[in-house]
Order: sequence, then structure tokens, then C-alpha cells
Amino acid sequence: MLEPKERKILCLNNIAKVGLEKFRKGYSITEDINEAAGILVRSADMLSMNFPEGLRAIARAGAGVNNIPIEKCSEAGIIVFNTPGANANSVKELVLAGLLLASRDIYGGIKWVKENSSDENITKLAEKAKKNFAGHEIAGKTLGVIGLGAIGVKVANAAVSLGMNVLGYDPYLSLKSAWMLSPMIKHADTAEEVYAASDFVTIHVPAMESTKKMINTEAISKMKDGIKILNFARDVLVDEEALKDALISGKVTKYISDFPNSLSANLPNAIVLPHLGASTEEAEDNCAVMAAVQLQDYLDNGNIINSVNFPELNAGVCGAEARVVILHRNIPNMLSQITSFFGKNNLNIENLLNKAKGGYACTLVDISHKMPDDTKERLIEIDGVLRVRRVKERS
Repeated sequence: MLEPKERKILCLNNIAKVGLEKFRKGYSITEDINEAAGILVRSADMLSMNFPEGLRAIARAGAGVNNIPIEKCSEAGIIVFNTPGANANSVKELVLAGLLLASRDIYGGIKWVKENSSDENITKLAEKAKKNFAGHEIAGKTLGVIGLGAIGVKVANAAVSLGMNVLGYDPYLSLKSAWMLSPMIKHADTAEEVYAASDFVTIHVPAMESTKKMINTEAISKMKDGIKILNFARDVLVDEEALKDALISGKVTKYISDFPNSLSANLPNAIVLPHLGASTEEAEDNCAVMAAVQLQDYLDNGNIINSVNFPELNAGVCGAEARVVILHRNIPNMLSQITSFFGKNNLNIENLLNKAKGGYACTLVDISHKMPDDTKERLIEIDGVLRVRRVKERS
């Protein structure tokens, strides 16, 4: 029987124990990156890190990967995983809290109670003061949801359950998300349509060049007077200088954000939280488990699930004599060159998967004979091949 390989994992942040327990016997934790076959990370900044040749994969216990140098990893043949949806319920619940904070002056009321806590007549004073903190119910109001991924769908559905009218916009809506959406949610053709109709706008899109500062002066000008904006996705999605002017003028009456910085923390009529979106025990556990399972499956079997830089590709556990994983550029003639190598060496291909994602691709090959000792070295000589891994082979 083939003995499983021993492998070491580096944790750059505290990773929930329930996740680390998912690794099979033979895996161990190291503090030396030069020993690591894989890295588990949450928020640690990896942008300036140098990666050793033996590092094969990085798994982010969370959805965002802006702390990881994706292009650098791709060129080195390092798979980068994330865990979409693992913390979605945690963020959804905080967005709902944000809706209530935006519609009712709960924060102002709490401050008033604290400031008057030593007054023995606080009960009578509260009856007079409470009118200063009166707000509005969210039932019957319109919530615009920009981005209908794992979190956006949950927020939209929950808002419907709370009696809100919900208008959603996502030009890249996946089939999975479409199936999960409540039929009560109306679909907008443009973001501008959402802006014009909504009393609240919440954004749930990834941080990309095309989405940075998407909530800017122009976007705000198309919103209703008195609009309330919620940002539990990424701070860079909002032009906070433009937002400051809109808050001062009253065009925007409330901004709820989960991303404190020197500007947002001092915005008028804003409530800024210390990045609490995924900060629940349940979310941290879910992310840790998902990251560990995906990382181990790739290291042991070559399967790629939820990678941000290489295609999804799953061949299960190898039942053949050997398996090799080839990471390469998505260019013409790659597959024919790879299969030609095996044919010339009289190696029968039992199973082959080939998929691409953007400029990169992966070919996974199961063969019925023992591979030549120099298989890796000869395949890497093919122009466009980035990395070759002999995942499994019997002795």
C-alpha cells in the first residue's frame, strides 16, 4: 500500500483548532516557511514575502485575497485558495445590524444613557430625550444590493424576510446564486437603477480595479436624497472623500462601514466598526475547516477547489498507478505537447483533466505505469509549463 507523504504547514495567523484537526496523520505544523508545502493565512500581509521553491499552495481562511501576491504566486505555480461563503452568515448578520443602526439612532441613544447614567432622574429624562433618537422602520423601505454572491444573496433574502423591498444588481450572477435568491427580489439591469430606487444601498463586490471607488461623487449623485450606505465588503469600494462631502450636505444621511481608517473613523454621521464582519467563532471555524480541507486535497490529490488563480479541477482520489499535475500557461498546443510526452514514453493515460482560468491552466494526468524518474524535469522543459508535481506514484 502506498504510504501517504509527510508534509508541513505554516500558519501565518491563528487558525482555529477545528481546522487544523482536519489534516490527516503525517501533516504537521512548522514555523519555518522553507519547510512548508502549504500556508494557512487569514489577514497577514504576504505581499512582500519571498516564497521557497517547495511551497505549493496558500489557503486563505476567508474570501478576500488582497493580502496575497496573486500574480507572483501564479507565475511560481503556487495555488491560492480562498473560502467563499464560509463566513457569509456572519457578515450577513452584521449587515442586518448595520441596517438597524442606519435606520434607528441606537448609537446616539446608547451614548445619551451613558452620559446621563449618574443622574437619579434618568428614567424621567429618557422619556423626554428619546424623541431626539427617533428613526424609521426598515419594513416597506427599499434595499439595493450591489453584488449577489454568497453574502449578497443572504443579505437580500434576509431583508425580504424583514419586510423590505429588495432590488439586486449583479452582472456576473452565478447560477448557484440565482437558484438561492428569493423570488421576491427584483433584478436591476444597472447599478444606476439601484441607486435611483433605494433607501439603503449595501455593496458586496470584490475589490478590483473596476470596483475601486465605485461609490463616488457620480454614483452618489444618482441616489435618493437621504440615502443610507452600508459597506461591509472592502474600504476601497467607497471614495470616502466624496462621501464626506455628501454626509456634510445631507445627501447621504448615514454611512455604516466595517473598515476603520483615519478618514472613515472621523466622518460625520458615520458608524464605523472595527472589521467585525467575519469575527465570530462560527465563521472562523468554518473558514479554517474549508481552507484546511482544500489545501490538503490539493497537496495529496492535486485537486483544485476554490482557487483564485487556477481553474477548478477535481479528479477525486487517484486509483491509477501514478498521477501528475502540470500547471502551465493557457496557450495553444500545450495539451498536445503534454500528451505527446506520455505517448513517447509508452505511458497509458487512464484519466486526463484540463481546464483553464484566464491566462493559466492545469492538466491533471493519471497513468497506468510507473513514470520515468526524470518525468518532472522533462515536462518542465516544455515552454509555458510553470510547475510539475508528481502527486502520487507507487514504488
